[in-house]
Amino acid sequence: MNFKKLIFVSAVLIAACSTIQAQDTQVIAHRGFWKTSGSAQNSLAALAKADSIHCYGSEFDVWLTADHQLVVNHDETFKGVTMQNATEKVCTAVQLGNGEQLPTLRQYLDEARKLKTRLILELKGHKTPEQETRAVEGIVSMIKEMGLEERTEYITFSRHATQEFIRLAPKGTPVYYLTGDVAPKELKEWGCAGPDYHFSVFKKNPGWIKECHDLGMKVNAWTVNETPDMEWLISQGVDFITTNEPVVLQDILKKR
Repeated sequence: MNFKKLIFVSAVLIAACSTIQAQDTQVIAHRGFWKTSGSAQNSLAALAKADSIHCYGSEFDVWLTADHQLVVNHDETFKGVTMQNATEKVCTAVQLGNGEQLPTLRQYLDEARKLKTRLILELKGHKTPEQETRAVEGIVSMIKEMGLEERTEYITFSRHATQEFIRLAPKGTPVYYLTGDVAPKELKEWGCAGPDYHFSVFKKNPGWIKECHDLGMKVNAWTVNETPDMEWLISQGVDFITTNEPVVLQDILKKR
């Protein structure tokens, strides 16, 4: 092979590798695909709609109630009800924007069993480590009972809850830390699958993306809704992007 042909083949291979890398970035719908008709954040409809557009995963948020039950909702206090201080009955009496009742985790997982999208379960930070441990125990047990261990990944802002998921979930279960204040090497030492940080953290520390990959970890960035930020993260080779605009992100990935 002469020198010119070698240069040409190398260029083609580099372009092909770039395309593959872009295609490898996966889409996670933040609180489900809720920015569409008939949906609402963290609703059963949002989960089903994320599945219908073939998202890699659908992120959702879990609280432990005052009577030690698990419910799905983002805000600590929603429509006047504080999740940690109220019973399951009070929490699930709250109506979501699409007319659904606020779901229990069991109801949410019942819906998930009909679908294929991965479950990106965020445990919210609770008042005490004891509450978080009880929540992790209940979550891991319920996921196992419902046969969803192979489809579930865990994320949390709490260091304690992160380490409890690593301790209690089956070995190899992906667990990601959200806060953005821990460097890749330390996350690896914890046993994390990688960081799931706000995209601004990676813009300040772009070397962390490669460092994570070199350590055998994956990288997720949240919550990414603007095209330039999506483009930059894709070019950096992040593995997952969590977004309120999953269709926009899918269209960008298709064009690369």
